[in-house]
Amino acid sequence: MAEIIQKDGTWTFDGDAVRIVPGRDKGVGLLRQTLGEVVVPLRALAGVSYEPGRKTGRLRLKLRDGADPLLQVTGGRLPEASDPYRLTVEADRTGVAEYFVDEVRNALLLDQVDPGPADAYLLPGPAVPITVAAGDGTVAFDGDRVGLDWNWTTEEAKSSGGPREFRVADLRAVEWSPSKGLDNGWIRFTLAGAPAAPAPKYDPYTVELFGFKKDPLMALVAAAVAVRMPHPRGASAPAEAATVLSAAPVPELAASAPEPTAPEDHDALLRRLRELGDLHQGGILTAEEFAAAKQAVLRRF
Repeated sequence: MAEIIQKDGTWTFDGDAVRIVPGRDKGVGLLRQTLGEVVVPLRALAGVSYEPGRKTGRLRLKLRDGADPLLQVTGGRLPEASDPYRLTVEADRTGVAEYFVDEVRNALLLDQVDPGPADAYLLPGPAVPITVAAGDGTVAFDGDRVGLDWNWTTEEAKSSGGPREFRVADLRAVEWSPSKGLDNGWIRFTLAGAPAAPAPKYDPYTVELFGFKKDPLMALVAAAVAVRMPHPRGASAPAEAATVLSAAPVPELAASAPEPTAPEDHDALLRRLRELGDLHQGGILTAEEFAAAKQAVLRRF
């Protein structure tokens, strides 16, 4: 097991999943604090890296595209303080961070995890029920129904119709966009068969966001809804069923990689070592990847 404990949070890897617990440091954003503990299964990972710095470094997880509903709806637009897959590492813990990276990379290589896009959500998304008040309204979601209510900042053209309520099954899309510069953000719900939406400030199915502290929490609402909708790559299974799907083997290793073997099968492990050597000589594995995979196989004898 590998573990790194920092003011920013604690990451633990047990060979099957990375468990992320946010810290209580002032640099930890409200979204991370509200989201709480996140468990990322190995098959949802595309990679891991450590970026050293003069005073602090950064440990980062890269998830497969489409594996996490939060990353799906935010599209790389989360601010650093809100990113649950980034950990600030003090300079005196660089060695621990590098060991953590090695352990995760070895596991990804040995389990032949496909780093490519996922066709089903592999994380369950934020817990429900969830209610967030920000911008010109409040969104409440219980896992089935979405409710929108308005406040004193809402344009009359939007609030005059009163609160809105609809089911996830009636939705065609949920979108989140952060505030940027002088442009306000929004969370928009598009119902199936609905005409083109008006501007966010006038749309009765959109909450407009003004750039305040609670705005990123609307991304959690969007993720909680998105995970209960059909996956954008065509999978229609709910998040609970998605967790039992197995990942495909890495394409470049699939043709030559054997099925996983029991630790006591020494002949199979010897064959695996020879195959790793062939992959290294063929230029598919770098020297570092070959050395890491070789050591991991040797530990199984």
